[in-house]
Amino acid sequence: MDATGVAVVTGASRGIGRAVALELASRGFDTVATMRDVSAGASLPANVRVERLDVTDPSTITLPEGLRVLVNNAGVERPHLPFEATPMDDWRAMFETNVFGVIEVTRRAIEQMRRRGRGGVICNITSSSLFAPVPFYATYRASKAAVSAMGESLRTELAPLGIRVVEIMPGPIETDMLATSEEPPAALDHEPYRPMAERSHALRANVKDSYTPASDAAVAIVDAIVADDGPLRSGCDPLGVGLLEAWRATPDEQLMRAMSQGWLGS
Repeated sequence: MDATGVAVVTGASRGIGRAVALELASRGFDTVATMRDVSAGASLPANVRVERLDVTDPSTITLPEGLRVLVNNAGVERPHLPFEATPMDDWRAMFETNVFGVIEVTRRAIEQMRRRGRGGVICNITSSSLFAPVPFYATYRASKAAVSAMGESLRTELAPLGIRVVEIMPGPIETDMLATSEEPPAALDHEPYRPMAERSHALRANVKDSYTPASDAAVAIVDAIVADDGPLRSGCDPLGVGLLEAWRATPDEQLMRAMSQGWLGS
């Protein structure tokens, strides 16, 4: 697609969202960086508009005319606890933002793109953790998996309208959220799961050399957005791309067994 028209990015106050907004603007899109607290966008350049949007508050969701690109980036994490110890409130909070928020914004974007009649792109940021049975991440991974499945159906449903659906599956990108995940996991406080939590924490430390700057990830994300003949799913960093390629090439059980070995201590 040509880099014209309006692009909206949710959760653009920092991290991947902020970097993607800057990259879209640099390519020529009329870019709107949305966030809950607009003061966080004060340092963004003049060619990026900053608007308030909270995906969990429908009254704040107003999409500009001429929308051609929507990047569903807003997302949250919660403490990574064993499944049995995860409060239902954590599940509800995670899904409220990561799933229902995406649904509400996307519904409105589709209506506007359809009425405009010139196609468009809906880009969902999920996670390459969907390719690995990461312990203590059931809540987060389940929320991202819901968006992934939704995107598969949307891809088919919206194709006759000329609206493409793109899913980006990042690995370890240098963001505040990633920095938070480097802290010792909350699962360490739960005795039956402590050995696995310790191994999980050690494995995460081993991938520090694979971190990718958010600005580099943003280039790959926007490349996927503008590629008219691109696939549904793309990575935006070497580790994410590697996991995606392994998932495409390896039978499911074989891949899961191989990836489980480190956490199981085998």
